[in-house]
Amino acid sequence: MQWNISSGYLTFLRRILIFSIVLGLFATGIRFLAPSRYITPTLPWLFVFFIAVTITGYYFILRSANTKFIRFINSYLIVTVVKLFLFIGVIFLYLLNNRQDAAAFAISFFVLYLCYMIFEVINLVSYFKSSQH
Repeated sequence: MQWNISSGYLTFLRRILIFSIVLGLFATGIRFLAPSRYITPTLPWLFVFFIAVTITGYYFILRSANTKFIRFINSYLIVTVVKLFLFIGVIFLYLLNNRQDAAAFAISFFVLYLCYMIFEVINLVSYFKSSQH
């Protein structure tokens, strides 16, 4: 069975755009409600960062979708490990240079990490369920 990567990827791009807009509107609402010390000024850039990382990771995972299962698992694990090291590096460098914004940045980063990780996993499961028919 051959999976159509381009169709699945385009669907993912559309979904991540909608998801990011909704999440961005929610974050904007919180920005008006929460005290400014709890909101990092880098929040818009964090959205761009997580969108780019998620889109790139998803692309590499889908590329291995029609190969042997073990190769797919290896690709998924490699993408996950690379993303985790990238995330740790970004957090470390930012916190090293901006100690006054450490708590707000770490909380924002963690929340966006959870949101985009869950979003990616749900879309991968959905992609493979629809591809098996």
